[in-house]
Amino acid sequence: MRLDSRIQRKERTVSELEQAAAKAEEISSGQKVGRLQFFEITHRKKDGSPMTSETGEIMEKLKEKKAEYEAIASTNSSVNLKNIDNRIITEVLGPERYGRV
Repeated sequence: MRLDSRIQRKERTVSELEQAAAKAEEISSGQKVGRLQFFEITHRKKDGSPMTSETGEIMEKLKEKKAEYEAIASTNSSVNLKNIDNRIITEVLGPERYGRV
């Protein structure tokens, strides 16, 4: 009986590699990785530079929005910082598009 070659050798998908990178960062820093940090981990080369110039621009916009929200939160205590990563990602990248590949 012949086993399928995909079963014999375990190949990791991109998603699995991204999750492994986030887990390694989580272990080294001792903190849970948020969506903004996960985006940054998975969109940088090993030397620390962004994958593409477009990715670099997106990262800059994300940093600017985060600084903006932190400034607002420092002056206004009623701002909820719990869901801030999701809000920033949605503002910069747009809403998630479920069911698309």
